[in-house]
Amino acid sequence: MTPLAATATGHPAAAGLLVFALIVVTLGYLLACWLWPFVPCRRCKGDGKRRALFGGRAFGICRRCDGTGRQLRPGRRALNCLRALHDKGGNR
Repeated sequence: MTPLAATATGHPAAAGLLVFALIVVTLGYLLACWLWPFVPCRRCKGDGKRRALFGGRAFGICRRCDGTGRQLRPGRRALNCLRALHDKGGNR
């Protein structure tokens, strides 16, 4: 009995479908970054406050979001960086 070896089956349709799915997901995320650039802060969960270390009712302003409760999406941050790079390159 011979061991089975992994061989390429040559299904270009499967590879094309995978590429198409990746393109759709990427475009969907870019659309979400354009329409909804902010997400709730992960540290304060969108509250803008951080609770005291040992419980109680005392709180302070969240340092990560500066008390707004919102943060830019990573994709939107990348888009802003690319836009700034493009604008800087055009002004010579």
